[in-house]
Amino acid sequence: MFNDLAYKSIKPSKKLLDFVDSFWCMQNKSDQTLQTIGLPDGRIDLSLMKTAKTSFQIRLLGLGTQQYEKGIIPANSLTFVISFKLPAVEHIFRESITEILNSGKLLENNFWDFNENDLDDFELFCEKASSKIESLLVKEIDTRKQKLFKLIYETNGNLTVKELSEQSNWSSRQINRYFNQYFGVSLKAYCSILRFRASLEHIAKGKLFPEENFTDQTHFIKEIKKISGSLPKELFQNKNDRFILLSALSSK
Repeated sequence: MFNDLAYKSIKPSKKLLDFVDSFWCMQNKSDQTLQTIGLPDGRIDLSLMKTAKTSFQIRLLGLGTQQYEKGIIPANSLTFVISFKLPAVEHIFRESITEILNSGKLLENNFWDFNENDLDDFELFCEKASSKIESLLVKEIDTRKQKLFKLIYETNGNLTVKELSEQSNWSSRQINRYFNQYFGVSLKAYCSILRFRASLEHIAKGKLFPEENFTDQTHFIKEIKKISGSLPKELFQNKNDRFILLSALSSK
């Protein structure tokens, strides 16, 4: 990764595993703004950031379905992030995120009682965030949704819509209506994103061939380029560490 970019992540408690993917922080210690290219990872991010030149901000980022050019990591910046899985949208945020598909929005600076001082200690931030999320969590959850998301995440999106529908006892039509209403994407599109992210972990290790549920090498290359805008070989080369998600995976 960039020499002046520090990255750290923490997994959530078992109680929150169905809703939170991870807590992570990123610090740009240099005086230069770093140019990046973002890649879809199937998560919804709540981020807290401060820089040497801008005031404290809290931002919610919706699902990404494609790479976005000209992302930046501000100079002398510190960012703490909670990366959520899809069930958090309905059962924690309790509102649709369709309007921020491939985008985001600024939130009030006291959202969830967070403040600038929370950026002083990452571990304490994770504890505070976990406690807040637990307090907001809806107690009653549809068993079909629990089963569906368990299948999606355990298989990295490798099951077909038909298989997911049959195994969760929920019709594909109802599932897609739910996905489009809350997340702004179809179930098939979301599974493609998860399969892409799982493939990045292999690509980061130099495995430039399909290890997920792709038909063949041609299908693998086509799907990777469709979502990332780059060939697997180009992602692996990761010129100038432009692909931050891939760099983070490489550092594990």
